[in-house]
Amino acid sequence: MIYIGTKCQLSQEVTEQLTAQNIGSGSLPVYGTPYLAALMENAAMTALQGFLEDGQGSVGTHIDISHDAPTPVGMTVTAEAEIVSVSENGKLVNFALRAWDECGPVSAGTHTRAIIHQERFLSRCNAKLTRKP
Repeated sequence: MIYIGTKCQLSQEVTEQLTAQNIGSGSLPVYGTPYLAALMENAAMTALQGFLEDGQGSVGTHIDISHDAPTPVGMTVTAEAEIVSVSENGKLVNFALRAWDECGPVSAGTHTRAIIHQERFLSRCNAKLTRKP
C-alpha cells in the first residue's frame, strides 16, 4: 500500500557542471533547469521506491514544473516530492514537487510516475530495435 503524504527530500550543490551554460539550456552559469527537473524527479522516484515489490520499478510519465528563481554556483538546491494521490488501479502515482535554495523558493510543480514490471518494460523497449526502419 502506497501512503499519501510520503515525502522525500534530496539536495544538490550547484557546480559548474550543473549550469544551464554547461548543458546548453541557457547561456548563464546558473543551475540548469534540466538538472532541477532531474533532482525533483529523483526525489519522487526515491519516495515511491520503498513501496515497490521485487521486480517493480517506476518511470516518469509527466512532469510540469516552473523554474522561478536562479541559483548560483556554490549554493545548494533541495527538492521535495510528496505523494498526493494514487490511481484506482494503483499504477499511477502523482506527486507535488517543490524546490528551494538558501535564499528561498526556486521551483514548484507536479509529477506522475507509472509503476512498471522492469523486465517486461525493458523487453518491450528493446523490441523496438527489431522494428526500426
